[in-house]
Amino acid sequence: MLQDDVPTEELIRQVADKEIEVTVADSIIGELNRRYYPNIKIGIPIEEPQSLGWAVRKEDNALLSEIDTFFEKIKADGTFDDIYRGYYANVQIFDRFDLKKFHQRINTRLPKYETIIKKTAKQYGFDWRLIAAIIYQESHFNPRARSHSGVRGLMQLTKPTAQEMGVTNRLDPEQSIRGGVKYLRKLYELYDEAQGFDRTLITLASYNVGPRHIASAKSIALKKGLDPRKWSSLEQTLPLLCYEKYIKMSKHGYCRGIEPVRYVNRILTYFDILRRQGI
Repeated sequence: MLQDDVPTEELIRQVADKEIEVTVADSIIGELNRRYYPNIKIGIPIEEPQSLGWAVRKEDNALLSEIDTFFEKIKADGTFDDIYRGYYANVQIFDRFDLKKFHQRINTRLPKYETIIKKTAKQYGFDWRLIAAIIYQESHFNPRARSHSGVRGLMQLTKPTAQEMGVTNRLDPEQSIRGGVKYLRKLYELYDEAQGFDRTLITLASYNVGPRHIASAKSIALKKGLDPRKWSSLEQTLPLLCYEKYIKMSKHGYCRGIEPVRYVNRILTYFDILRRQGI
């Protein structure tokens, strides 16, 4: 059945809700919408891959110059990275089982903690949906969660961090949320040289791996001619901290640096779903 003037996203929703059997979509749009509808399946491509680009008439040098200037500006101020991150980054990160669980648990578990998450996030200046995404990544909204390294609770606090943040019982949901968000804010204050959302992403990585390893990754970024204030730079240098060459360059030793990169990307996926659903 052909439909006029219907957005691709709406057609994908209709497929997910079994109102129609199939639709044709741009591959990026299809991959992105699997976050929101994890039961849909991407079928076979119907044509060869194509590149996206801007085109102008050969003689229109003035417009070409304006376009070049525009791209130079948005790449310099971080707007390009923000747009790319929102529409193209991480679309290949897809775990159907995990995302189905996430959709279930934002309905069954999140409501138990929503009030305290909103209150605490507002107190410390964060989007509450970002905090909810962190909590899911850390504990799947399970207040008794415990990792092999001994961190515990909704926000998986270590004993020293819990003590520093005034948390006496890491298994108490309200204490865990308050302590975790307070600590997140403390980390956020460390990265005031970063601008915009880069500051938040670096803070998230620091929550996962610690500020010392972030400092090492920033140092390597400088040596490589990368901007240490940009998350896109640290995405490249954090994974290097498990190699002997770079361990020797670091004051803080070995780090499984791919983990904070994956950690941040997963949180961004959950955050995107929460925003998309209007929660």
